Amino acid sequence: MACTTASPGIGARLARLPRASLAGAIAAGLTVALLVAACGSSGVAASSNGTLHVVAAENFWGSIAAQLGGDKVTVTSIITNPNTDPHSYEPTAADARTFASGQMVIVDGIGYDPWASQMLAANPVGGRVVLNVGDLVHVPVGGNPHQWYSPTSVHTVIDQITADYRRLAPKDASYFAAQRASFLTHGLAAYDRLIAQIKARYAGTPVGASESIFAELAPALGLRLLTPPSFLKAISEGTEPTAQDKQTIDRQIATHAIKVYVYNSQNATPDVQAQVNAARAAGIPVTTITETLVPATATFQAWQVSELTALQAALAKATGH
Repeated sequence: MACTTASPGIGARLARLPRASLAGAIAAGLTVALLVAACGSSGVAASSNGTLHVVAAENFWGSIAAQLGGDKVTVTSIITNPNTDPHSYEPTAADARTFASGQMVIVDGIGYDPWASQMLAANPVGGRVVLNVGDLVHVPVGGNPHQWYSPTSVHTVIDQITADYRRLAPKDASYFAAQRASFLTHGLAAYDRLIAQIKARYAGTPVGASESIFAELAPALGLRLLTPPSFLKAISEGTEPTAQDKQTIDRQIATHAIKVYVYNSQNATPDVQAQVNAARAAGIPVTTITETLVPATATFQAWQVSELTALQAALAKATGH
């Protein structure tokens, strides 16, 4: 196969990938896909119907991007299956082609989806806009990657997506501004209202959680998250929590130091399941959150409102008000 562009060769690009990532890319069949993509890497072509083509590594950001774009944007999300772990996802050749075709690509960053950043690095494309959420909200690798559970970060991402749309398609700038206003006023109305209500009524309530996915939302709700941060991080990253942390949590449950236990039902390890069982046995309300959209067809706000509503009910049961 011959390429007519003067872009760097795909062999050189793959050589720059870390060894483990390179092996994974070859195993996934990405070499051929990246080679095909490289032949057109001088620039990203506009869609035939004039709409912007946006690719999101995860569907929670993809849902927001689609709603902000309206009928001027088409969005493809790579991670859509609720049973898929974005941390350890193995991209396919089709994923590589999808990334290569995106005029704008949204990745979470912060070490959450390294496979996405590696595919972008292996196939640089002129004119493509890349929104790295971690870079945008100034959270480095090693920080909490679950920024879609931070209302502040969500609003920051909304503003940046709109700004990027207006830059890519300046003729539709007023349309994108109107989409943003509608999304903030109507789309996120119940989401913002529930956050304010929970904070006003239950601020200071001590709670426990299974992993760091809740560590961004808890302070936004005014809740006191008592679970040791080292335990939250260990479960989130798939490492073994310490015996001391597990004993601390067991004690918090046994003494009712926490009023509600929140766990990620998509990552219920044996340690977490034991805590869930202990909390229920102790009469402590348990509620769930998930890593990605559930169901996969839900909008970002419908998913979040469902979780916030369940959390509000658990807090009401625990506190009696």
